[in-house]
Formats: sequence, C-alpha cells, structure tokens
Amino acid sequence: MQESTRIVRSTLTPVVAGTEMHSGPVFAAPYHAPGDPAGMPYTYARSHNPTWTELERVIANMESGVTASGEAYEAQAVVFASGMGAIAAVFGAVLRPGDAIVIPANSYYTARVLLREYFTQMGIEVRTVAAMGVDAVEAVTPLLAGAKLLWIESPSNPTMDVCDIAALCDAARAAGVLVAVDNTTPTALGQKPLALGADFSAASDTKSMTGHGDILLGHVAVRDAVLLAKIDQWRTLTGGILGPMEAWLALRSIPTLPLRLARTCENALAIAEFLATRSEVESVMYPGLKTHPGHAIALRQMTYFGPVVSFILKGQAAAEAFLNTAELLTDATSFGGMTTTAERRAKWGGDAVAGGFIRLSAGCEAIEDLLADLAQALDGLR
Repeated sequence: MQESTRIVRSTLTPVVAGTEMHSGPVFAAPYHAPGDPAGMPYTYARSHNPTWTELERVIANMESGVTASGEAYEAQAVVFASGMGAIAAVFGAVLRPGDAIVIPANSYYTARVLLREYFTQMGIEVRTVAAMGVDAVEAVTPLLAGAKLLWIESPSNPTMDVCDIAALCDAARAAGVLVAVDNTTPTALGQKPLALGADFSAASDTKSMTGHGDILLGHVAVRDAVLLAKIDQWRTLTGGILGPMEAWLALRSIPTLPLRLARTCENALAIAEFLATRSEVESVMYPGLKTHPGHAIALRQMTYFGPVVSFILKGQAAAEAFLNTAELLTDATSFGGMTTTAERRAKWGGDAVAGGFIRLSAGCEAIEDLLADLAQALDGLR
C-alpha cells in the first residue's frame, strides 16, 4: 500500500456498525482511577489523553520506515503544544551540566536562543558550526569529540541548506553522539530522519503537517524505548501538553497531507524555477533546483523538497515594495499552509540574511495565478 493511502485512511476508526468513522476529542482532566493505577491507561490529563494517543499513533506510523540496510522499524511519537515544546524536550531530556551539543548557526533561530539564553547558563557547552551544507561532515566531525548531542536541520530554515543526514549520523555514531533532526520543513512524509540514522525526529506540526494555520503543535519521534520514556517524562513533568481540541484538529488535517504537500511542493518548484529567470532576483534557494548545491543529496534523502523557497532581492526597499505589490502573497511569519505566504525575513532579526531576503511558502493556489502575481510584483521593481 502506498504511504499516501495509509495517511489518508490513518484516522479512520475500527469498523463497527453504527459507530462514527472518526473519533472526536476527549475532554477530561481527571479520569476514574479506583485502586492501583498501575494498569490504568488514563489517570490524569497532564500525562495522557485518548485523543493524543490517537494522534501519536498516526504520527508514529508516518515516522516508521526502513533503514538503508533494509531494517524495518516502528517509531513512537510524543506530541507537544508547539514545535519549540518538542525541541525543548529533546534538549531537556538529553543534556545535563557538562554536556556539549553541536548545532549549526543556520538552524532555527529560536532553538539557538533557547540554548544560548538558558542551557548555557546551566552548564551546557554549545559548539556552533558555521553552516551545515554539503560539506557538513567535514565541518562537524572535529566538534563531535566528547559531545552528547548533534542537532541537524535539513533543509535549514530559512536558507534552505541541505546536508547529508545519513553521513552525519554515521559520524556521530562513531563518536558516541546522539543525533536529533529538525524535520519541520519536509515533514515525515517528505523525509524520514529515523530511517537515515537519527535518534530523534522533531518537528513543528504547526506547519505543513497540519497545514491550515489554526493550531500550534509539535512532536518528537524515536525508535528507542529508553529515549521515548525520557521524552514522555519531560512532557509530564514540564506540562508542555496540547489540548484535546488541538489534537483532534490535527487528526482532522493530517489525512489531507499527501494532497497538500504534493501541491505546495509542485508550486514551490515552479516558483523557484520562475524566480531563477528574473533579473530582479539575485539568488534563489530551493533544494528542488538542479543548481542547488545540495540537490543531489536532497534527491537521495527527500521524497518532497518542501514548500519553502527563499530568494534575495536587491535590498530592503525592493523586498518591501515587492511584498506590498504582490496580491497573492500573504505577509505572515510561518510556512506550510494552504495559502501562499512570504516575508522579509531580516525584519525579525536573528538570522544572518540580507535585507532583501524573502522566505516564501508556496500554498495550494493555481500556479498560473501565483506566477502571474509574482511577475507583476517583480515588474514593479524596474
């Protein structure tokens, strides 16, 4: 059975005559818990909820797969109230005073801030790699000695750098280092970090996974039961939980992921190819382009190249004029939704990008309309 078929049907309930095809959210804080709670599936909602359980089953099924050596594995997932909740859980469950983490300077900004502003204050050493691109193994390997965790983001946000996840996992394993991959941009349908050798696959499911821009959600997936217990304990102790309504909305949204991701990635490639032909655009960053430095690696490890296209116009004024003129580009700071969005990324600070750097997230609109709108907005810069 094709993975898209499995995902579309993943939220169906067992066939029992007269019952609903899809389960609804379970709203509860305490559960009936007489006697010994050891064998009870649910006792208190900070630890577990039936709607989470169903969502975690669906996500874990997506994260499961087959390694390069042909070994099939079943993943387990823990859901969180946001992508940063998931990232914080990996840091908090793994790192202890005196440990070191290796992280690229071009990874998600808020993850770097969390490490710098909090974890370093608790005795964690942060070893930063200038960037993780096609030469990442050479750059990272010297920093792995004595480290506890290697953090990877491929494609990186927002510069769309691609690194060889499998090769980095091999290098980390040789050094006795755990590996976590921020897999937000491609989702588990577009790329499977656990199959490539990672110990943790983390993602903000606010983005393409749920794709409607109406919920915050994140998850961490693992293959190892010990790591699963650590992540689950972190969530229970810190209370970084999502509500049952958010979990149910995610279950409603995920079956359309194969359709949405295929359309947004198709649109993203067409947009990237179009932008590459325009003189107003200084450079285009998209792994699906054959001219992208990491394209060959992306072909090996990605099923979809993702909806995000980054490009550079000639300065802040040009970028702002472009965004103000475009009619089908909603100026908003997220990606992976049904609607095409774009933003001048430098306005937020934190990322080492040019003033004219734009991060665009292709939506599901007709590509003819999007290209026409991009053309007229670029024409206005002449």
